[in-house]
Amino acid sequence: MARLQENPGSIRIRRIYEAPDGGYRVLVDRLWPRGVSKARAQLDEWRKDLAPSTDLRKWFGHREDRWSGFQERYREELAANPEVPAFSRACASRADTVLLYGARSETENEAVVLREYLLGLLGARA
Repeated sequence: MARLQENPGSIRIRRIYEAPDGGYRVLVDRLWPRGVSKARAQLDEWRKDLAPSTDLRKWFGHREDRWSGFQERYREELAANPEVPAFSRACASRADTVLLYGARSETENEAVVLREYLLGLLGARA
């Protein structure tokens, strides 16, 4: 098994509606963002399998009073998701990964939780 870098690559988050600024671009929404063409998105990957479940997404509904519960439930989904370890290793092998999301809130969205979760995995292995 290949050893992970001591200093894994950076993992950033950005709204998909912002102009691309480099990095390996990964959309982490289950649904395609409204009004964004595939050409404009300039994606390297679309990882629906890393997004919150449909039930969790609908329950959250981007309601501020449900943010804490959303984070907890999404972390549970990530812990049970067999795709997460391989994606984490892939992030560590790249210089710059950009997790893209379509939500309006820059602080309360799935990419924020996913980034923290991935950094926690990478930190535990470093």
